[in-house]
Amino acid sequence: MMLRVSSIVYAALIYGFIFLPVFVLVLFSFQASLFPIPPFNGPSLRWYAAVLADKRLIAGLGNSILVALSTSALATLIGFLSAWGFARFHLPKSALMRGLITAPLTISYLIIGMGLLVFFNRIGVPKSLLAVGIGHVVINMPLCFAIIYSQMGDHQANMERAARDLGAPEWKVLSLITAPLLWPAIFASFFLSMTFSWDEFVISFLLTRFDTTLPVEIWNLLRAGLNPKTNAVGSLVFGVSVLMAILFEIFAFRKRPA
Repeated sequence: MMLRVSSIVYAALIYGFIFLPVFVLVLFSFQASLFPIPPFNGPSLRWYAAVLADKRLIAGLGNSILVALSTSALATLIGFLSAWGFARFHLPKSALMRGLITAPLTISYLIIGMGLLVFFNRIGVPKSLLAVGIGHVVINMPLCFAIIYSQMGDHQANMERAARDLGAPEWKVLSLITAPLLWPAIFASFFLSMTFSWDEFVISFLLTRFDTTLPVEIWNLLRAGLNPKTNAVGSLVFGVSVLMAILFEIFAFRKRPA
């Protein structure tokens, strides 16, 4: 009995440590007064209305959604094709090349962002959402590759071989056999990429100038001092992340008819 109580208390402390800051953020996003400090005075949607009326925040939200969707789709496509190539063909130094592809997973975003900034300055690419998109593909593609490559097994190869024996061209084998069989891994790669791209700050901060993403706009709010709008916009970002996680759970793990 004592062990059970101790386990419950320990779990409560762990979850409290993780989620208490988020709870405080969401709670004070409904604070009616100017300063987000105790005692709580609300609830009120005042600061959510202020966020929706802020053109820079709304523009940053649109930019974040655009970058997250486009870069996740591109990173997933490149990761899928790369995984398929390494899994189905015998390439020289295959292990070394796979290691080079997944190397960005072990490198700080700050180092990647600074390297991209120097490289783009050298070739004349200005700071823009395009530069941020390239950076997000760089950091997300290795993750997509690792997830999809880990799910490529012999049973897919046998079905692909059977399709080729029946006369299917390679593009049909790839689109009608390989991709549907790997759909859960592809879907997981896309949603994880969206989650990482949606709230990524360092690369977005280094590679944007005027058209910025939402995390950079939040940073600009924080630089100006204590602003109650930051709680509201932070709660919105958290809500979108939770929504994406729920959608991932629904579509990736739902039971399919036999």
